[in-house]
Amino acid sequence: MSDELKASSLKVQTFLSEHGEDFVVQQMPASTRTAKDAAEAIGCTVSQIAKSLIFKHGETGEPVLIVASGTNLVSPEKVRDATGIVLEKADASFVREKVGYAIGGVPPVAHHSQVHTILDRDLCQYPEIWAAAGTPNSVFKLNPQHLGSLTKGQWIDLAK
Repeated sequence: MSDELKASSLKVQTFLSEHGEDFVVQQMPASTRTAKDAAEAIGCTVSQIAKSLIFKHGETGEPVLIVASGTNLVSPEKVRDATGIVLEKADASFVREKVGYAIGGVPPVAHHSQVHTILDRDLCQYPEIWAAAGTPNSVFKLNPQHLGSLTKGQWIDLAK
């Protein structure tokens, strides 16, 4: 692991440092772009990866962040039933413009602006989880309680 953080990861580290706990962004030597890659690089299960997925709100066009367990596929129907939000796919330029990060490195925090956040209840079963930290090879460790407090997200059952 490298100690030198890229600008996007430094932005995440600054946010985390300003929010209390001793979270440490780690630059990994291998890719963490996918949940499988991240789990292999970290040495945890794929389910412990808190993958951040940006969707477009079907009515407002605003970004919606779904933080899902690495093994889960998001059920748009479950999200709609629990929140009333109709999810639409977001392309890479929408993601970069709205949250400030490229797909594969989107963190659950430190976005350009406020993002409606929905959290996968399946993540609550793990004492520690890992999330992207701004680049396709940076991560940070936290627990589900911290994920909830940092993102102010809504916990729901969202897996297909």
